[in-house]
Amino acid sequence: MAVAYDKYYQTANLFGDPYPELIDFFKNYPQRGQLLDMGCGQGRDAIPLARLGYNVTGVDHSKVGIAQMKKTAQAENLSLKGMVVDIYQYDHFSEFDFILLDSMFHFTRVDKKKETDLVKRILLGSRKDAVIVFCLQHTGNKVSILNKTIDAVGNQKRIFETDLAYNYQDTQSGHSSTTNYKMIVTKH
Repeated sequence: MAVAYDKYYQTANLFGDPYPELIDFFKNYPQRGQLLDMGCGQGRDAIPLARLGYNVTGVDHSKVGIAQMKKTAQAENLSLKGMVVDIYQYDHFSEFDFILLDSMFHFTRVDKKKETDLVKRILLGSRKDAVIVFCLQHTGNKVSILNKTIDAVGNQKRIFETDLAYNYQDTQSGHSSTTNYKMIVTKH
């Protein structure tokens, strides 16, 4: 079944480069390991993280995005595999040392419960010492909702936090925008 992002991903590298701060965090982290990139899309984060030596599994519901990511991984012989899966059905969190959730949560009224429940499942289902990285828009009360959800689970300590700026450029239309994001890193 085709999903909306299958259409959007006809544009290569739709969302551009990863946040430099995100890559710097992983580049400077003292160990490598198994990394899960939830909602990986075309591999915006997964590909550079595999290039840094992480063993990356990217999951996304877009078969077009996963196919593009796999093509790059194969061409570069990266330790990166992709799976087309509904992220709300995925539950193999305990297999990973790192879990990345970049732009996964919007906490709209319609999706808030489903998304906070997923955050809780990830936090409760992750292995001891797992590093979990959240990147989300720093607009409205999204960061507050995420922090309250993390605190409600209670098994996490925050080890890093920074502000990010996402600069979007649509080369076809000429549209560009900048959105403030927050990166919050916890450890189980």
